[in-house]
Amino acid sequence: MRLLFAGTPEPAVPSLRALIDSPRHDVVAVLTRPDAPAGRGRTLQRSPVGALADEAGIPVLTPRKPSEPEFLATLAELAPDCAPVVAYGALVPRAALDIPAHGWVNLHFSLLPAWRGAAPVQAAIRHGDDVTGATTFRLEQGLDTGPTYGVVTETVGETDTSGALLGRLAVSGAALLVATLDGIADGTVTAVPQPVDGISLAPKVTVADARVDWSVPAVATDRLVRSVTPEPGAWTTFREQRLGLGPVRPVRTGEITLAPGALHVEKKRVLVGTATVPVELGEVRPVGKKAMSAPDWARGVRISDGEGVQ
Repeated sequence: MRLLFAGTPEPAVPSLRALIDSPRHDVVAVLTRPDAPAGRGRTLQRSPVGALADEAGIPVLTPRKPSEPEFLATLAELAPDCAPVVAYGALVPRAALDIPAHGWVNLHFSLLPAWRGAAPVQAAIRHGDDVTGATTFRLEQGLDTGPTYGVVTETVGETDTSGALLGRLAVSGAALLVATLDGIADGTVTAVPQPVDGISLAPKVTVADARVDWSVPAVATDRLVRSVTPEPGAWTTFREQRLGLGPVRPVRTGEITLAPGALHVEKKRVLVGTATVPVELGEVRPVGKKAMSAPDWARGVRISDGEGVQ
């Protein structure tokens, strides 16, 4: 089939690469978000998907909005049979949805109808799901509500961060997307409506959402930190300055008792109290400095008895 691929960030790259390599499909153009400032110099950079398309010699379309008349005209001229989508980052209007004969097929990183929205992997980890996955479905104007074609599942590990889990799902999801498009081309797969039960929402995670609340149990603290690693990154405050946090590890029950937020420094570890058992800090990132181990940080700031984080 002739394909228009829509995607923007790194997790969409395996899908585009798989479709470029597929002998059954022809990616005639790529739709991605406009170049954006990045790095210390804030120079404009192509999205990861756009960069791969450039490397492969595929035309790249970067409208500010996919509702722009110029983009819609270009899409009609391309006349794709289908438009696979992976984390494109903008709403596709009805006028664009209607152009490909087989519609727009979205790869979403959850087992729909669970975790509809922008941050499904983060939500799965934060809520303690044992299993998650990826789903292909036909895009419609509702939020991830379209009928589904297929799924793959993935176990959520006890130490998984959202970055690690999403990395695995990006690879297995790419294979699912190719298989779905193969089935659509063959007429062997049919989209079925999503169940009406089990719907949950996963809105975009903000920096404010990533602040650690030390008054909750250690298991919730652990899940929160892992769910926002690497983006947007967990944080707390120490001496009224922000302190970034890498994944933490709850200690054994009964090992030591600390009040929520209280710091306890040992030679090889730094503990913080929660509503239950304390957690051991991993890497920390002070403002304006590189990430470092918690013990190195503690030695540098010379934590006094009674000090804590908030």
